[in-house]
Amino acid sequence: MDTITIIGLLAGAFTTLAMAPQAIKSWKTKETRDLSVVWLVVLAVGELIWIVYGALIASLPIIVTNVASVFLALLVLALKSKYK
Repeated sequence: MDTITIIGLLAGAFTTLAMAPQAIKSWKTKETRDLSVVWLVVLAVGELIWIVYGALIASLPIIVTNVASVFLALLVLALKSKYK
């Protein structure tokens, strides 16, 4: 694995992990009232577009980290829907 790929994976890992505390907190507290649905939808759509872009340029770091990010965004969106 080359240095550029490692840097891409690290950058993606940190931005993906930024969403993890919110997902964990929402799951544990069952509280999502302060989270914006618009923000979650825009975030998920943006991440889906990044996945398409990553596939078009064959960039594993972009694909892998955005798949994880969109999963977390959709998880929080599902929790928001569940815990109205």
